[in-house]
Amino acid sequence: MIRETARREWRSISLSLLCNLLQAAAEGATLGVMFLAVDLLSKAQGAGINWSSKPVLSALPQLTTLLSAMSRNQVFVMLLGVAVGLKLLQCLAMYVGSVAIGYYGNRTSARLTNLMHSRILGFSFACASRWRVGELQFVCGLAPNTVINEINFLSGLVLQVLMLATYLLVLINLSPLLLVAAITMAVLLTLVQRQLLPRIGARAQEANVLGRELTSRMTENIQGLRLLHTSGQLDAADQAVAQQTKAVEINQRAQTRLNSVSAPIIMGLPILMIAAIAGLSVVFFGERSSGVLPSLVTFVVALQRLNGSLGGINQSLLQLKNNSANIEMLNDFLNPQDKQFRRLAGVPFSQIERSIRFEGVGLRYAEDLDPALSGIDLVLPKGQTVALVGSSGAGKSSIADLLAGLYDPSEGRILVDGRNLNEFDLQSWQQHLGVVSQDTFLFNASIADNIAFGTSGVSEARIKQAAERAQARQFIEALPDGFNTLVGERGYRLSGGQRQRLSLARAILRNPELLILDEATSALDSESERLVQQALDQFEDKNTVLVIAHRLSTIVNADQICVMEKGRILERGTHEELLQRGEQYAILWNRQSRTDGEQVLN
Repeated sequence: MIRETARREWRSISLSLLCNLLQAAAEGATLGVMFLAVDLLSKAQGAGINWSSKPVLSALPQLTTLLSAMSRNQVFVMLLGVAVGLKLLQCLAMYVGSVAIGYYGNRTSARLTNLMHSRILGFSFACASRWRVGELQFVCGLAPNTVINEINFLSGLVLQVLMLATYLLVLINLSPLLLVAAITMAVLLTLVQRQLLPRIGARAQEANVLGRELTSRMTENIQGLRLLHTSGQLDAADQAVAQQTKAVEINQRAQTRLNSVSAPIIMGLPILMIAAIAGLSVVFFGERSSGVLPSLVTFVVALQRLNGSLGGINQSLLQLKNNSANIEMLNDFLNPQDKQFRRLAGVPFSQIERSIRFEGVGLRYAEDLDPALSGIDLVLPKGQTVALVGSSGAGKSSIADLLAGLYDPSEGRILVDGRNLNEFDLQSWQQHLGVVSQDTFLFNASIADNIAFGTSGVSEARIKQAAERAQARQFIEALPDGFNTLVGERGYRLSGGQRQRLSLARAILRNPELLILDEATSALDSESERLVQQALDQFEDKNTVLVIAHRLSTIVNADQICVMEKGRILERGTHEELLQRGEQYAILWNRQSRTDGEQVLN
């Protein structure tokens, strides 16, 4: 993706590279001007300078003639002006280059952010469920800075390499023999890096894992504040995060030690080299007509700056190595080979004409888990209500998950009017569903927006009508802002029953082909449940409905009731038929009836 964006943004890349070359050329020219200035100052007052003997000026006869005609002070002032101009040019090139590479980095970051979001939404529900929310947040939050850092580090490395080449050319021109000092520094630095980089990379990988775990734990604690409060686990959760934070700190300290080793070495080497150069300078520069001082000063300055370039290259390599763990993590996340994606193609779905049929359907959530469903044969006729009852873990919600398109059957098939459900476009199928679950999710938006979610172009009157049918309009209009009231993160400003009624209103507004009610009235009081059930009874007369219920009293009017246990359907029939058989359903009904009667007496 970085390379593809680079091809699209070739103008920015080219401009940045051109600016880097311009900076390197300006730096080399500045050293040349400095050499001439020091040479001029080292001459005795009144002594002339043979400008045509200078390596660069010898190719410019008109310039040498001009310099020869100028006085010493005029030449010196002119050299100062040229040096200032070169530095201003270098600063301008630095600014333009930074802006150009910044634009490229911003474009790449924006594309990556969109890609990460699209990839997560593109996963099948089963695939996305492999990650915790905190892990996904960590990866998405890390991605933009990671790619910007990678681009900036690479750009900085290119600039430092160009600067290094410039300084090497200057040093070779002054004295190939003394260049051995620079090569010695480079060799020593390479040896240090060879020892450090693998360790830095390992620490970066460890930091990545620790950071992901810490972010995930903190996110879960924030999402589960209610549970932590009610279970008295706040201190335990805080201590667990403190332990993880300590592990992160230990890793960061180790990284700090490793990253700090090379800087003192790079700083100390030039002192040793300059001391040696000062002693040998007379030997190497003593025979030059221009004298020892300008060559020595220029060589020392160039060597110092070459050392800075080596340090910059070293720093860029360390930064790239530290960033490599994040790059590798993003590559693993974006790699499609071990991921499953939702269906994007298929026949558009419009409506149920006859029925939905399960034929020998089985479902296994993972290879190492027992089947959640086995051999399910079930028919949901159009316009009828089918209810599923049974103990927790019997497989009721698994059937709802299959119908909602969250999972594909591990075996068997689901037919809609004789056509395999897998042949339909998944999104068009899901847009004709209404799902109300016990765990209701609301966006941090207005009540009206939450009810209208997923239904485009809906009028305010229809929103209020749906709220009334779900027994929600009364409490909504009692709020200070009515239907414009913000519900807060995940609807925390509303009670459980209020959230559930909003979810019911949302489903009723969609007028779905298939309505799935998974414990849809579990959070309501008896009177609210009775009123909502009356509205649902009217709704169920016209639509196909699947009801998952714990309270058997809410499904007595269902066209078909299926009793499930361990992923299989044990018995099926109407309420009266199942009571007459006296089997599992009758036992459950008698047990609940007795319990409800005791509650009424109490």
